[in-house]
Amino acid sequence: MGGQLSAINLQDYEALAEARLDAAAWAYLAGGAADEITLRANRAAWDGLRLLPRVLRPLAGGHTQLDLFGRRCPHPILLGPVAYQQLAHADAECGSALAAAAQGAGFVLSTLASAPLEAVARLTATDAGRGPLWFQLYWQHDRGFTADLVQRAESAGYEAIVLTVDAPTSGARDRERRAGVRLPPPVNLQGLPPRPTRAAGASALFDDLLHDAPTWDDLAWLRGRTRLPLLVKGVLHPEDARQAAAAGADGVIVSNHGGRTLDTALPTADALPRIADAVGGALPLLVDGGIRRGTDVLKALALGARAVLIGRPFVMALAAAGPRGVAHVIRLLRDELEIAMALTGCRTLADIAPTLLDRR
Repeated sequence: MGGQLSAINLQDYEALAEARLDAAAWAYLAGGAADEITLRANRAAWDGLRLLPRVLRPLAGGHTQLDLFGRRCPHPILLGPVAYQQLAHADAECGSALAAAAQGAGFVLSTLASAPLEAVARLTATDAGRGPLWFQLYWQHDRGFTADLVQRAESAGYEAIVLTVDAPTSGARDRERRAGVRLPPPVNLQGLPPRPTRAAGASALFDDLLHDAPTWDDLAWLRGRTRLPLLVKGVLHPEDARQAAAAGADGVIVSNHGGRTLDTALPTADALPRIADAVGGALPLLVDGGIRRGTDVLKALALGARAVLIGRPFVMALAAAGPRGVAHVIRLLRDELEIAMALTGCRTLADIAPTLLDRR
């Protein structure tokens, strides 16, 4: 509990987590790809946006509520999919899911979670105040197994499928290689048939692994295999957002994988307004990457997002103070959002507009 009591903002938890984690866990949870330029740029892009507040507007009775895929949510903050949370704390995803439910935040479980997807869902199934519960899907080389995984998520009570599309291979993560990171077998992929053996080629990547990478045809196939809302996560290019909408996606998550895949990729705060212009409100947009303050949440909504996801901040809080730290991070971010709304003249999320940003 000491970590929770001594932290007064999201960044404080990062220093507390580093002091508690071993080198390998820290490298995996905190690191990015290559020189970590995108990792740093995500944060800098939000800092670089300047607010242009309005004054003397009526604010009494305001709130942060929104509708998201048929659910009324108390605020626009979700915990994004983070793999192997047992590296941070023994309570892992179970603790994070309970913390999210206690704060009315959405929770997105990773395919590569440390806990079975059914066990995580059962923890909050009867909590009327919880936020949305979504399942993040990594495409598997066996279509039948992928279909079964989606069916397991539906049966367990997950309310949307989030297909990650920006990681057909891992990024070149220097920090992880230096620390000698070794990850355990993913519990939710038990029973996955072995990948087919292919003839050796010039490239182990292009001539082998990438034969199993998903394509737009696979997205269309997946759309026909689930009744749940389907979100595409990892979009930075406006044309990909348009194509996702045309393929039947119900939402797009603007993301560069937290800077963990392609280094020097565009920061999400820069990509978001271009994608919002491209889709023109045709489908809901969410965004992640570098969000650390309530002002960042407000800026994201002003740029066209319906809601935001956080990753590293809640995992750092989990490492530093357990599930109570995760709940604290959500509460801090929501409180800061309310403060930012009040100080920019916004009574509800609908009042947050692009005119609040100085885009010169």
